[in-house]
Amino acid sequence: MSEEQRRQLQQQLWNIANALRGKMNADEFRDYILGFIFYKYLSEKIARFGDEVLEADKLKFTDLDEATEEGLAMVEAVREAAVQELGYFLKPSELFHSLAQRGTNRLDAGGNGESFNFILGDLARILKNIEQSTLGTDSADDFSNLFEDLDLTSSKLGATEKAKNDLVAKVLSHLDKIDFNLSDTNADVLGDAYEYLIGEFAAGAGKKAGEFYTPQPVSTLLAKLVTIGRTKLKSAYDPTCGSGSLLLRVKREAHGVDKIYGQELNRTTYNLARMNMILHGVHYSDFDIRQEDTLEHPQHLGLQFQAIVANPPFSAHWSASPLFMNDDRFSQYGRLAPAKKADFAFVQHMLSHLADDGTMAVVLPHGVLFRGAAEGVIRRYLIEKMNCLDAVIGLPANIFYGTGIPTCVLVFKRCRKNPDDVLFVDASQHFDKVKTQNVMRPEHIKKIIAAYKARKDEEKYSRVASLKEIAENDYNLNIPRYVETFEAEEPIDLEAVAAELTKLEEESRKTDETIAAFCRELGITPPFKA
Repeated sequence: MSEEQRRQLQQQLWNIANALRGKMNADEFRDYILGFIFYKYLSEKIARFGDEVLEADKLKFTDLDEATEEGLAMVEAVREAAVQELGYFLKPSELFHSLAQRGTNRLDAGGNGESFNFILGDLARILKNIEQSTLGTDSADDFSNLFEDLDLTSSKLGATEKAKNDLVAKVLSHLDKIDFNLSDTNADVLGDAYEYLIGEFAAGAGKKAGEFYTPQPVSTLLAKLVTIGRTKLKSAYDPTCGSGSLLLRVKREAHGVDKIYGQELNRTTYNLARMNMILHGVHYSDFDIRQEDTLEHPQHLGLQFQAIVANPPFSAHWSASPLFMNDDRFSQYGRLAPAKKADFAFVQHMLSHLADDGTMAVVLPHGVLFRGAAEGVIRRYLIEKMNCLDAVIGLPANIFYGTGIPTCVLVFKRCRKNPDDVLFVDASQHFDKVKTQNVMRPEHIKKIIAAYKARKDEEKYSRVASLKEIAENDYNLNIPRYVETFEAEEPIDLEAVAAELTKLEEESRKTDETIAAFCRELGITPPFKA
């Protein structure tokens, strides 16, 4: 598929999404359209898999007659193979195309184009059957309640049952016409389109966008930082994984990750992350994403990861319970992160999971670089005792959806190649302005990565600071302390300015005299004293 065809697919899906939207806000209609696309993907995947199973019998999965004993036997054979290989199952009558066709009646030239049969009940049953097809199998946790956010009874879809049904049937009909091109195993066309939609929804979701999406340039930067020098990762982890886009970017940059781990607090976003993984071709056995509060109820204790990335909620609240002083994640630091600023609590949690040969990159607000009290104590311990901070990278302001604050990326390693210093990069002025948003382009990311690899001083951009200098600054990591970005203004020649003012005054006087002379000739009083 060409790049132009790829863009056309993305635009088609976005147009269909807007047709569904109606009065719903971005994060509400996102759940419906992405859920329907996911259902279509699962259907096409099953149909292709069924054809492969039945190839020796020269049969097509969609042609199997479920009303006959022979047909049911064939369906059952495909089911057993599919649940083991794909983790779920759909019968031929439950496939997306079959339902979309049942939902739409094409009228003749004397009609008004199309009408819709009632399919909401069938759709609800089918989505439930997908989840139930996994019960008792290894994939059960990955499909459990996966479609719970597709509330087909919601009044947001329409005031009446007919209105709801007509809208859903219309959307399914439009989606049914789109070829997802799953036969092209070398191109993740649908995965890219899905990512595009998630990004577009985030752009319109305001502050809520930060709950589920990290802008692609930031994801790319973090992914590149943790995969430098690696072509394959054993494991990758994101403790606040949102829609999973950041983890998928790591997988892409590393050309493969054996196992992906994540945790997400928001139930709806957790469902979206699992869909995103499956839709990008990540086998159910190759990801482990849990739904819980990462700080209060961590789900992957005892595991170590080669790559850790995160864009935690900035300055989030947490309990900061004194009981956590007995938690191995926090006990060694002597202080807990403030209850109203959990930024360092996320850092401590992530470091407890970082493997000795691993790299960790996390996006945080600038306050973590210089705030005192408990945060100052934790920051000093990270640098002085653990010596695991490898780099501090300042990003442009206004690059995240829902907040315009400037942010930074902290890079950590347990076993550092440069244990005597920390690299500081000020990339805050390297961006393009796009409408109301600042955007980092590939060339901006490339420059950051080059600076991280080179680890050299570059005027007004990067500097390698010794641990001694950082200690002398009382472990304050504020970037301007280390990277000088002051621009000297051109000196002002006061004598030249005075001469110019005198010249202007003389020209003004001569102009006034000329105007006064004209006024006298006309027999009128000048508007000023000549």
